[in-house]
Parts: sequence; structure tokens; C-alpha cells
Amino acid sequence: MSNIPFQALACPLDGKPLKLMGGALCCVNGHGFDIAKQGYVNLLPVQHKRSHDPGDSKTMVAARQRFLNSGHYQPIAALVRRAISQHRDILAVQQAQYSCLDAGCGEGYYLRQLVQAVSGVHSLALMGLDISKWAVLSAAKQERQLAPEQTHQASWVVGSNAHLPVQSRALDSVLCMFGFPVYSEFSRVLKEGGLLLQVEAGPNHLRQLREVIYPALKPERSGGLAVPEGFGYQYTETLCYELQLEGKGMISDLLAMTPHLYRATADGRARAEALEELTLTVDVRLTAWQRV
Repeated sequence: MSNIPFQALACPLDGKPLKLMGGALCCVNGHGFDIAKQGYVNLLPVQHKRSHDPGDSKTMVAARQRFLNSGHYQPIAALVRRAISQHRDILAVQQAQYSCLDAGCGEGYYLRQLVQAVSGVHSLALMGLDISKWAVLSAAKQERQLAPEQTHQASWVVGSNAHLPVQSRALDSVLCMFGFPVYSEFSRVLKEGGLLLQVEAGPNHLRQLREVIYPALKPERSGGLAVPEGFGYQYTETLCYELQLEGKGMISDLLAMTPHLYRATADGRARAEALEELTLTVDVRLTAWQRV
């Protein structure tokens, strides 16, 4: 397998294809975006920001990096790898290159796990996008620390799922890992027959932590899956396992990388911070949607 730079970026201002010119990405209308020395590019115009520094903070990104690199969510990464590999194998007889976008990539863990396990005959073009500049910076730095034979030349981009800086009908697959799906944009950038893999928390995900930080848990929502416009349902897989966290640091990192950090009361956070160990249930659902 060979790995090639992602080629289907689009200007966030006018949608025109971006081409590499020296140390910048430029479109035909003269808009240019410098590639940072760390290896990422910021394609999030100020008019698409809702705050000065959107997305996860530097502290949250560091906590997520420590937690994920400890391997606690490796089974989730393996579930995604299998789904991508199966789809890639189906397309292998039709095309030589496979392209994948991680929409809300965080610090890049799932893309790094993907490339280290995928092998085959056709090229892999990857892009990781996140609205947090701290997350994208972390992803780019970690890739540069890999051995040369492991570097997969992903394009790391600061951007928004609401306005993906990607050319239309360019992608074979999109990952949305515990993120904020914008189905209209996912449909636009996927090829016909392209795959959207959406990973969400199941009803018992991190239940033991939630029981510590909240006075009572909200009833789980019921009802079937709503098929997004532009997609057809393919399949659902569930993954459930237990993990043991030892030490206040790891428990604190987990809390910091979840929305529960801000939803919990001060008392709830204090109870979590006092824990020395915690047995947790990981419960996730992967749903595969096909672009029609």
C-alpha cells in the first residue's frame, strides 16, 4: 500500500479546488492559506466561527491524547478499521485510491489506528478535520513523531463540519466519531455509494462515571434510527466491554475529554476527582449509512 496526500481540498471562501503552491494552498480566485510549520492548514474563516477559540481547549485535547494513547478505546478503533477495510475491499476492483475524512478528528487517534492496520494494493488518502486548532495541532505533531514508514501523510485541517472544505463527490468514506454530524455536508462530499460511519454512545456508555457525577440519570431516549436525507441504512454494530481505570489522573483525563465535564455540577466533578479507581462500561454503536 502507498499513502498519498489528500488531494480534494476546497477553498472555504468560494468552494474552488485548492492546489499546493509553495508553502500554501491556493485557489484560482487568489485565496491562499499558509501551511503551518507543524504540517496543518487552517481553513476556518472567521465568519464561520462562533467564538474566538472554538472547539476543545488545549487542556481537553491533552487529556484526550493521554487517555486514547493509553489504549482504552482501542477496541472502538478496531471496530472502525474493520468497517473501513471491508468497504475498501469492495471498491478495490473499481479504483486504485481510497479516500477517507475523519470529520471531528480530535487529536487524530482513529486515523492513526486506521492506517497502521490497513494494508492492500491501493493508495490511501486521509484527511482529519476539527474545529479546534489545538486538536489539529496535536494530530499534526503526533504524526511527525512517527517513524517515516508509519507516516501516512494525512491532511490535518482546522475546519467545520457545517462547511467542509472538501470538493463535492470526492470521498469514499466519512467518519463521525462521537461528533456532530451534518448530514447534508456529508452527503455532498461523498461519492455515490460512499460510506458514512457514525459512532455514538450507547445507553450504558460510561454509566458508572455518570452515576458518580449526576444526582440521577436521565431516561434513555427510545425509538428507531431516522435515516438521514441522502443516505440509505446499511447496518449497525454494537460494542460493549469493561475497562478498569487506575489513579486519579486517568479518571480526570476521561472526564476532561467528555461533555460531562461541563454538564456536571461542581459537587459532581469533585466526587469524580476524589476517585482512585473506577470500573467502567464502554457501550458504543456504529451505524453505517450509504450515500444514495
